[in-house]
Amino acid sequence: MKKYIIAVIILSAIVYSYFYAPKPVQLQDSSKLALHFIDVGQADSMLGILPNGETFLIDAGNREDGNAIISYIKKQQIKKIDYLIATHPHEDHIGGLAEVINSFDIGSMYMPKVSSNTKTFENALLAIKNKGLKVTTARAGVSILNNDNLKIELLAPNSDYYENMNSYSAVTKITFGNTSFLLTGDADNISEGEMFKYNLKADLLKVGHHGSSTSTSAEFLKAVAPKFAVISVGKGNTYGHPAQKTLSTLKNAGVITYRTDINGTIVATSDGEKVALQLACN
Repeated sequence: MKKYIIAVIILSAIVYSYFYAPKPVQLQDSSKLALHFIDVGQADSMLGILPNGETFLIDAGNREDGNAIISYIKKQQIKKIDYLIATHPHEDHIGGLAEVINSFDIGSMYMPKVSSNTKTFENALLAIKNKGLKVTTARAGVSILNNDNLKIELLAPNSDYYENMNSYSAVTKITFGNTSFLLTGDADNISEGEMFKYNLKADLLKVGHHGSSTSTSAEFLKAVAPKFAVISVGKGNTYGHPAQKTLSTLKNAGVITYRTDINGTIVATSDGEKVALQLACN
């Protein structure tokens, strides 16, 4: 009996490693879509490389993450960011935004209609002004890209006023062929409740607000029904992220979850039919 149990454990480990465990990232196939969840500690930054050759960046970490994000993008041999999305004005999402804007050619820029009186936000606005960029208001219903089998659209925010800044978070859905990704910034339960009118189904969910208990309700997760989830979070952070409640919700739903504090930078790829996760060397 003991030998049987050991054999089952070994077999399970082999199956997990082959089908689910992230593998070292290879040079990107130009026919695929790749989403790089950059390890920026207790912050957010996600680089997208589209099969049409275009790129996008969602958020730019804390201010001290700016140079690391720029270096990571340049390692991908990228000179232009076609679509730049700042989900909301919190420092851990726009901290490196000014540096990114100053370092690359920028195509379209998207930000929700909410301001902050912080120096970080002022620096971002100054960089936008100096670059001569036009900012499109990030809100539900905005279509960023819609070409054949590739679509990028915003599902939130859905209201003009919220008490909590996180509720203003721009939520991006990317659809490539038969695969899709839902990227939620710091969207909380209030914003999640407003999104049920949309098709939320996605293969991968970027978990809201670093895995905080204020996001990823069981109802929302059921509507998304992802196979994979990624949590951008810092080691030993003082916020207790990710919350055990959120981890339990994901586990109970059978979602395979990866975390930047454990896995480092994570790269999700899609050929239009299947999503795979890999690890990247920062």
